Amino acid sequence: MLATTISVDPGTFLAITAVAALAGTVSAVVSERVIVMPVVVVELLLGVAIGPKVLGLHVNEFIDFFSALGLGLLFFFAGYEIDLHRIAGQPLRLALLGWALSLALAYAIGGALVAAGVVLSLLYTGSAMSTTALGALLPILSDSGELRTKFGSYLLAAGAVGELGPVLLLTLILSAQSTVHNALILFLFVVLAVGVAVFVVRSSQRTLPMLERTLERSSQLAVRWIVVLVFALAMLAFELGLDLLLGGFAAGVITRQVLGAREIPEFDSKMTAIAFGVFVPFFFIVSGMKLDVSALFASPGGVAKIFIFFVLFLVVRGVPALLLYRRVLSGRERRALALMSSTQLPLVLAITALAVETGHMRPSTAAALVGAAVLSTLVFPILGLRLRGDLAEAHLEEVQAEAGAEAGTAATTIDNVEARGHCVAP
Repeated sequence: MLATTISVDPGTFLAITAVAALAGTVSAVVSERVIVMPVVVVELLLGVAIGPKVLGLHVNEFIDFFSALGLGLLFFFAGYEIDLHRIAGQPLRLALLGWALSLALAYAIGGALVAAGVVLSLLYTGSAMSTTALGALLPILSDSGELRTKFGSYLLAAGAVGELGPVLLLTLILSAQSTVHNALILFLFVVLAVGVAVFVVRSSQRTLPMLERTLERSSQLAVRWIVVLVFALAMLAFELGLDLLLGGFAAGVITRQVLGAREIPEFDSKMTAIAFGVFVPFFFIVSGMKLDVSALFASPGGVAKIFIFFVLFLVVRGVPALLLYRRVLSGRERRALALMSSTQLPLVLAITALAVETGHMRPSTAAALVGAAVLSTLVFPILGLRLRGDLAEAHLEEVQAEAGAEAGTAATTIDNVEARGHCVAP
């Protein structure tokens, strides 16, 4: 009997788990005392530090497997946070139009960069610039309470389309197979996923009460079956030759539709603990370990590309937000939306890795795109939250002023009534 063996390096595995804990600690301490520090940025940077270019740790198949699971669960949460009823209508229409405009801008800029000899492929470079890191933004938006606001609805729709759209591009265009072949495979996957969704939703009335009853028991049925759903759809996507991101994303959307408007904090807490406490950090740390930093700093041009792509991210994803949302959001809200929509990382990592593997992108360009994505994840959400914070303070001041005015009016009315009472008193 033939046996397939996968080498396991306990030392590297322990180092990654320790780095994940350290990254979370650094992010928490810095965010409390200085500025908001997204944990994914710290994870990526520490991954570079322990990788083969610095401390010499290497990524094997076992570590890669854990990294893939982390990416799948990251996209599960991207799909899970999308309430189709909430973003349907104007938020979704504007998001689709905005991403179409972003894609046109990205491909136009990518074509100019190809003509100038800066990059090799406008498809891969343009697709990377047209993404939005909804998965990386979710923890920040959730912690700040933005997910439940009107602004959060528009940002959620823009982020969902900005993340799902490039995944479909990966499937349909940026693949070795023909576009027609990929379209048929994608259609088959959608049919199967919809079939799973219909079955799960129809049986939810009977199964949800039982799943809820076990949330505090050792059986943990809700968590176990959702993990089965994520991995099953990811495996289905992989077996069909699609990107496993589609499987995780579809599982998240299906789970949200099953729950509907029901809020189950215990379930959210447990899934968050599993994903962001164990698997997702592996993806970002391993991505840092794979990053070719030496190629980035081999020439001054490589470093300059980081800041060029950083600005281009804001142009490609920010301009549509400023132009298209004038009737529904204020100027400051549009600027905050532009900044947060320009935040990129997970899909930039995936697209650049595929482009380098297929020879459509130089390692230095890939490293520059990833470096710019890291910088965008560090800078844009902080600036966006600052704008939103200023808006919240202004709104609070307006509410207090209105309340004060109403109180003053009420006091004046009472004084007038009392005065009239004294006048008519015998």
